Amino acid sequence: MQKGLNHTRITRRQLLRGMGVGVGLLAIGGLAQACGSEGSTPTSSVKTSSSPSQVVTPSASPATAASPTGAVPVGTQPVGYSGPNATLSMWFDTTGGAQGAKCVVDAAITPFNSMQSKVKVDPTFRANAWDATRTALAGGGGPDLVGTPGPSFAVALATANQLAPLDEYIARYGWKERYLSWALPLGLVNGKIYSLPNEMETLVLYYNKTLFQQHGWKPPRTMDDLMKLAAQIDAAGIIPFAHGNADWRPANEWFVGEFLNHVAGPDAVYQALMGQKRWDSPEFIHAIDLLVQMQKNGWFMGSLARYYTTNTNTRLAAFGDGKAAMDIEGTWVIANLKNYFGKAAHNNNEWDWVPMPSSSGKEIFDLAIGSTMSINANSKNLDAAAYFLDYFFSPEVDARVVVHCGVEPAPIKISASQLKGMDPRQIQIFEHLVQASNEGSYGYTTWTFWPPAAENWLIEKIEDVWAGKMTVKEYLEGHQKVFDQERKEGKVPPIPKR
Repeated sequence: MQKGLNHTRITRRQLLRGMGVGVGLLAIGGLAQACGSEGSTPTSSVKTSSSPSQVVTPSASPATAASPTGAVPVGTQPVGYSGPNATLSMWFDTTGGAQGAKCVVDAAITPFNSMQSKVKVDPTFRANAWDATRTALAGGGGPDLVGTPGPSFAVALATANQLAPLDEYIARYGWKERYLSWALPLGLVNGKIYSLPNEMETLVLYYNKTLFQQHGWKPPRTMDDLMKLAAQIDAAGIIPFAHGNADWRPANEWFVGEFLNHVAGPDAVYQALMGQKRWDSPEFIHAIDLLVQMQKNGWFMGSLARYYTTNTNTRLAAFGDGKAAMDIEGTWVIANLKNYFGKAAHNNNEWDWVPMPSSSGKEIFDLAIGSTMSINANSKNLDAAAYFLDYFFSPEVDARVVVHCGVEPAPIKISASQLKGMDPRQIQIFEHLVQASNEGSYGYTTWTFWPPAAENWLIEKIEDVWAGKMTVKEYLEGHQKVFDQERKEGKVPPIPKR
């Protein structure tokens, strides 16, 4: 949900918007999350001490796992499944092209189908697969393996009795030991877990390191530093931020969410998500005021008009060429940056990153899950579907998909050695993210922890604020009304507590 769609590289969240195969949080080098969750969530039962080698999984051998095109065992009896032969339907979104979807099929689905004979996965490529999935589920149909663009969407499906509870399989396959402690509780609805979180994401501040060195600029730590630096960059005739939403309007929420968490602070955001603080409180007004000031200053691609007309390719090309200096964006962009920096882009520039600056200067990393995966409540092959999920979210298979397809890892315990080939800067970001989570220095992304209508309000109505049609206070008051209604309806996802 968070990425532009005009690239050859489509992240797992994009291409699996319809079936939910995404990637999530990562424990690098054995680090484990220590986040709790909302009071009603039994996080104490989620263990974090098991190593990946203890996970029960029918994944291929190490030699096979190294390559999605390598030979795999054929016709072997699956471990952990003794039911009847089954064929599972799985829908992949191809709105932005089929290349990414085909890579996941080659890296994970084809080996699974070849290594055993009892369960087969039948991948179907569909444009707008998420819309098709919702329509099919509402009519009692849909694929066996159901994906959504995020936890709040899974909550809605589970509330409508369209998803099967997974608690039996969590116990059978030991998923509590495999997943990071905060991850599984995100799928809780009325005391049962209905979805598995995919694609861990966070946002940071990327900067053109070569450009910074040429001008003697230092990466900012505080929000005041960032505002002053942006003014200096603008005065030098360079675009401060390579931002645009022409091909992905929800990019708006990246910035809204970052400013809420990094200016008002994660504690304030948590209180508001829990209904203990109003969204139109002074600290939130101040946070959005700063964002509005940036847009009015023309710091996003030079003007508000250019922000609306600039697509991902254009803005990243400007970033790589040094026409723009910084980019507030998520970890999903890393696989693309190699196309805009260095030899491939015909420049000698290098990028780097720092944590998104905060008012206090403290490192804050916002937790995000890009998608979820569940089992259709009407599937005739529940056990077979769970068996496949156990395979798909094993460390070996997930790491293979991450490395070969350029997606982000799931919130399971994967060692850095299994991610050989991933950009070391990306591994570093995840290391910092896990550490920040262990220390309680984490924030909440809008697409993971907001209910759908409230999230859409933030995305769409901020444009009215930028246009001067609505004040910041009116924007946040309107958001409060929408959020209150969804909270009353039980649509707010489980919230990791502080």
